[in-house]
Amino acid sequence: SKGPELCLPFEGKTSFGMSVFNLSNAIMGSGILGLSYAMSNTGIILFLVLLTCIACLSCYSVHLLLRSAGVVGIRAYEQLGLRAFGQPGKILAGVIITLHNIGAMSSYLFIVKYELPLVIQTFLGHTSPSQDWYMNGNYLIIIVTTCIILPLALMKHLGYLGYTSGFSLSCMVFFLSVIYKKFNISCPLEAFGNSTVDAAVPEGTCSAKYFTINQETAYTIPILAFAFVCHPEVLPIYTELSNPTKRRMQNIGNVSILGMFVMYFFTAVFGYLTFYGNTEAELLHTYSKVDPLDTLILCVRLAVLVAVTLTVPVVLFPIRRALLQLLFPGKPFHWARHIAIAVCLLFAVNLLVIFVPNIRDIFGITGATTAPTLIFILPGLFYIRIVPKTEEPMTSRPKIQAACFTSLGFIFMIMSLTFIGIDWTSGEQRSLGGH
Repeated sequence: SKGPELCLPFEGKTSFGMSVFNLSNAIMGSGILGLSYAMSNTGIILFLVLLTCIACLSCYSVHLLLRSAGVVGIRAYEQLGLRAFGQPGKILAGVIITLHNIGAMSSYLFIVKYELPLVIQTFLGHTSPSQDWYMNGNYLIIIVTTCIILPLALMKHLGYLGYTSGFSLSCMVFFLSVIYKKFNISCPLEAFGNSTVDAAVPEGTCSAKYFTINQETAYTIPILAFAFVCHPEVLPIYTELSNPTKRRMQNIGNVSILGMFVMYFFTAVFGYLTFYGNTEAELLHTYSKVDPLDTLILCVRLAVLVAVTLTVPVVLFPIRRALLQLLFPGKPFHWARHIAIAVCLLFAVNLLVIFVPNIRDIFGITGATTAPTLIFILPGLFYIRIVPKTEEPMTSRPKIQAACFTSLGFIFMIMSLTFIGIDWTSGEQRSLGGH
């Protein structure tokens, strides 16, 4: 039997299309720049298998969340934690959402920090960086945060960001135009100003691998899992959906995840087939080696910058909701709290991006802990605890599936942390594309 439809504090006004834009925007992050590198370490077939598995598991995870929310009429991730495990569950959910989304916001601002100076440099026609203040990434992220991100983050409802989400998504779709470069960049690479990058080209550098496993392969699953995390945003988007039903929200989740799946695969495969063994962790940097003044790459860089900048406010909403649930439970909306939390969060993330020289190891840990917790562990546990045993006993197929799903999350987390630990202790250098 179906649980009751959820009770709304106000009538949702966001359409199906706008909700798809918002959720797609929440899914798609800076990880898209690292997918070609991930493919170069798995091969095309293994990458496709892993991408398909993570996408399907993400859809199932959305189903578990919506089912749990439907049974108890709750539309906040932290409140599901409270219902399932009491106050510790609420605190755990709030802390994990906050950590994960702060990691995501940091990765977006890191892209602004490193890519915006290169865009300005190209506009000025310089082939080497200068020491001027407007080429300093730290100053640029403060300007972008103050002038663009903060005003958007101060909006009262997430639904209003549907227009910026749609524009941001269009910019990331434009990122697919790098596919065209596959047909006019030769392999081995001809570096800017040189005849070739390396006089002696190792055998296999310019041939595609279909199935390969190496030490870097261990990082592919965290990269892909990180690339599909949208689960904290599912319930806030459901709250603001017009004519909300579980089936309608599940369809929004499926359409968003399918769209991202197609986009991720095309970006990864064409980026990989352009550079093969020379693919770097950040795809746009590889293109700069060929020609730093290339117009198409300049446009793509601009599009990526616009997309990640407009995504930061969407990611900030679930953190603010989590903090309000933890610090001010049951309090009505108040502009002072709304504004203060946004300002403090953006200030903290700016400090993190300015003073932490290499955030990739932090992403390694958060990607291996918060991503499996949000996709696998918590939705499975919520479902097992919240759906009444009178409706579905513990021996029923849905409950057993949810238990296996949760176990998969723990296995995935332990495996990822083990590989990262081995890599750290061996002291090997690596690069990891963030979310």
